[in-house]
This record gives sequence, C-alpha cells and structure tokens, in this order.
Amino acid sequence: MFGRSGARVCVLAWLATAGCARPAPAPAPPSAAPTAAPTRPRPPIGGVVGRLERDENGAVRVGGNIREPRKTKSVDPIYPSAAKEARIQGAVVLEAVISVEGRVEDLNVVRSVPELEEAAIEAVRQWEYTPTLLAGVPVPVIMTVTVNFRLQ
Repeated sequence: MFGRSGARVCVLAWLATAGCARPAPAPAPPSAAPTAAPTRPRPPIGGVVGRLERDENGAVRVGGNIREPRKTKSVDPIYPSAAKEARIQGAVVLEAVISVEGRVEDLNVVRSVPELEEAAIEAVRQWEYTPTLLAGVPVPVIMTVTVNFRLQ
C-alpha cells in the first residue's frame, strides 16, 4: 500500500506515462480577416412599448400588458336535451375575437364536446365586453373562453 503522498505521486506518474493526459488543442487555422456575423432582423417585442403581434384583423392577444376585457352581458347556454338525456357533461373551449365595441366578432373551437359545441357558440356570440384600451385607444382582442356544462 501507498502512503497518502506516495499514492498521489504514483498515480500522477502513471497518468503521464500512460498517455492519459489531455492532448493540447489544435491551433486555429489562420484567416485573412475576421468576418462579421450576418445581421438578422430582430423579432418584435410584445407589450405596449414594442410592436404588438396582431392577427389579420388587427386584433391583439390578451396577456402581458393586454388585459382581458370585463364581461358586461352574459347569456347562459341552453343545455341540449339530447346531451342531457345521454348525461353528457364537459367544457367547450373557444377562441373569441372581441371587437373595439366589445362584441364577439369571431369564434374558433379550440377543444370541444361535440354534442355541446353549438350551444356554447350560440351563447358566447351574445356575450358583450368592455372595450379593451391600448394606450387609450380601443383595440380588438383575441381571448380564450371556456363554457362549462354540468348536470345537477
């Protein structure tokens, strides 16, 4: 057995003779002149300060500095009788475009229970919201709406 200092010396000597030491890195090839990295346009920064990403109708997505509008008129969905009889429950998730006047302009289904989808769409189309202001100017917004159907 080796003593403490003897073991270190022996192991270091073995590494050096066994070729386990790391080889020196290869030198970089000579170049004529350093080249500048190609410039790319930076993506727009979200929020009030930067450019906002808008859809084809000019609507901005709720989130960050864009607050969700407050609902001023709510209409409950009419539970379809066939879904009631079949004891179908669930949630319908919709993506809604709210106009500058606060009306629901467009709806897209994100996730659905097919038997409940139409009832949810009919109800949400009647909802109204406060206009969303961006720097004091009303803007259309895109937001997610969830309609829950529960049997009691």
